[in-house]
Amino acid sequence: MPAHDRWGFASGRWNNLFRDHELIVRTDGHVRFLRLSANVQRKAAFVAVCSLSAWLASTAALVGWQAWTSYQNRDMQARTLAVEKAEARVAAERRSVEQIADNLDDRQDQLETLFKLHFGDEPNPDAQKAGQAGTGQAEAAPQAPAADAQTMETAAVEAAPQMSQVARLQQSSLRQEQLVRALTEAAGQRASRAEAALLAIGLKANGRPQGRLAQGGPFLPWRSKAKAPPVEAEDPAMRQLIVALERMEQMESLLVAVPSGRPADGMELTSSFGYRYDPFNGQRAMHAGIDFRGPHGSPIRAAAAGRVSFVGVKNGYGNVVEIDHGHGIETRYAHLSGFNARVGQTVHMGDMVARMGSTGRSTGTHLHFEVRVDGAAVNPRRFLEANRDVLEVKADARSRVLGRVAAG
Repeated sequence: MPAHDRWGFASGRWNNLFRDHELIVRTDGHVRFLRLSANVQRKAAFVAVCSLSAWLASTAALVGWQAWTSYQNRDMQARTLAVEKAEARVAAERRSVEQIADNLDDRQDQLETLFKLHFGDEPNPDAQKAGQAGTGQAEAAPQAPAADAQTMETAAVEAAPQMSQVARLQQSSLRQEQLVRALTEAAGQRASRAEAALLAIGLKANGRPQGRLAQGGPFLPWRSKAKAPPVEAEDPAMRQLIVALERMEQMESLLVAVPSGRPADGMELTSSFGYRYDPFNGQRAMHAGIDFRGPHGSPIRAAAAGRVSFVGVKNGYGNVVEIDHGHGIETRYAHLSGFNARVGQTVHMGDMVARMGSTGRSTGTHLHFEVRVDGAAVNPRRFLEANRDVLEVKADARSRVLGRVAAG
């Protein structure tokens, strides 16, 4: 059906809905006729339909606006939640950076302290670079982003440098771990070298019977600038390094205490260590040292570094000087004509401590030299005649021990 015909058909049906009507109204005995034409009815119906349509349209618009506003609110809440998550992630990364940096700084401080205590020197530049790479960590941490439509992108952009900083700190931590392992291995090698030198002269590694070492002293906790727990509490590698350095120091200190220096000039041997015939009564007797003949008044020197523990007269020995070298090792110089040391004095290897003489039970001018380990006399010749390799190890250990003493 053509559009014109469809319009005519609809218009006809619309007009047929309305007819002329006459209304009879009776009031107080008076009768009135009201005529309601079809045209008026159509106009009234048209106005009603338009009003209803307008109300429906406005209602639909209001509902649509409310739905749109609700959608916008939900979208804003979702964005806000995403921003909060991004802020929390950035804050967590910042805390991670700060914690890693604190641990790196603390471990670097401990490494430097260990170097000063055990090597008397600063770590090499590579070691310092490994520790110092984490010093600017907090300054690079990004600020919390604002809660707007572009915040998530901003947080992602700012989190990228943060992750890069974490990666750099982790790389620095790895370099420090490699340094700790290298130091532990080096300390172990030095300790083994010193231990082998001690065994070559017949001295036990500990210098004492096996068992737990006697240790003590007040508890002075490590002072750390980091807020995190002490590094060694969670770092087994640092604990191993400390143990290796302690063992190295013990072995080297014991080796340095070994009396290998010449106690007298010339060193003309007149009596060895062990059993012999006594020069006064001819009976078999134990000679606890070795005797060296020399000019009267010639210098008597300390065979190793230590502290003078006795100066005076002992029965049979005459004038005596005794030096405590630590680790249970002691040397005794007897039949002296005079003293050049006092009790409590610290001496170094080669220092003059007395003069050769013939006091006490002696047949002539000579030095009676003894070495005692934990109070028992041992043959001094194995110390004085140590091979060249042992002496080289001792010289190296002595320079390092003196360096540690100077650093302390």
